[in-house]
Formats: sequence, C-alpha cells, structure tokens
Amino acid sequence: MRVLGVDPGLTRCGVAVVDGGTGHRATLVHVGVVRTAVDDEPGVRLAQVHAAVEALVAEHRPDVVAVERVFAQHNVRSVMGTAQAAGIVMLVAAQAGVRLAMHTPSEVKAAVTGSGRADKDQVGTMVARILGLAEAPRPADASDAVALALCQLWRGRATSRLTAAAHAAGAAQAARPARPAVGAPRSRPR
Repeated sequence: MRVLGVDPGLTRCGVAVVDGGTGHRATLVHVGVVRTAVDDEPGVRLAQVHAAVEALVAEHRPDVVAVERVFAQHNVRSVMGTAQAAGIVMLVAAQAGVRLAMHTPSEVKAAVTGSGRADKDQVGTMVARILGLAEAPRPADASDAVALALCQLWRGRATSRLTAAAHAAGAAQAARPARPAVGAPRSRPR
C-alpha cells in the first residue's frame, strides 16, 4: 500500500510518500515541504498547495491520502490556514479518485511513539528509527507528514479489516429473517 501523508499548513505543508509492506515495515519514497510566501494572497498560496499536492498524487499514485484532522487551537489565524490547506488536500484526493483518511495529532503520535502526548522531537526520532534514517526529516512538518503516512499504514489496515467485517456482518444480518423485538406484539394469523 502506498500512502501520501500530508501535514497541512499554509506556510509549510509537510508531504511524504511511504510504501508499506507486511507488519510494520515501511519504506520512505518521498518527503518534503511545500512552502508558500507569507506576503502572497491566500488564494495564490492555496493554489500553490493544490498544484504541489496534485503533482505528488500524479507522480506517486498513492492508494490513500492521509491528512491531519484539524483541531481547535488558540491561534485562530493559524487554524484557519491549516484548515484551508487541509481542504485543498481533500479536494485533490477527491478529484484524483484517491481514498482519503484523516487522523488526529494524538492518533498519529500514539501510532508512531506509543504515546498520544509525544512531542515533535519524539515523533521525529521514532520516524527516523522506524524507517532506518540517519536523522528525522526536517523541518518538523516533513517528519509529521511521514508519521501521518505511517499511522495510516498501520491503523488504516486495521480499520479496513474492521470495516470489511462490519459489512460482512451487516450482510449476514440482512439475510436473516427479521425477528420481532422482545415485548413487541406478534401478529396472529386469522
């Protein structure tokens, strides 16, 4: 499975492509940061993020795009740019017909480090260790994008298996004749 992980941001948008094998094996294919100029108009900056992510999807053809789920922050201006960039990434995935997954920061941290409260240095250290890199990708946005891709590789498989099992159980339930609820009046033949 190939995952494009995106740590959305308007100034720095971390991007990483990771291939996953069996178990917790993974290979880093691409890592980088899409940068936009702070003094450009927001629409221009979002167009730059769109073009860069669209190019990555076309080049690397991921099976899934994993994006960090935006959460409330005290800095409203920062969260707005992050949410706008995340929306652009979701649009690119939809336009390309690529499945989209979203993970909270604590889910990503827990998947990679074992603790949902890990700091950026701990995440970077574990990303480097997992992938056998000499050091963590820099800046932290790039490392976070790799962590998102790894999270999707590991948690996404489990979610896919659970979803498949739920669908199978639902199909089996639908095939069974309906039983009246306990205490429900039963109709009698006349």
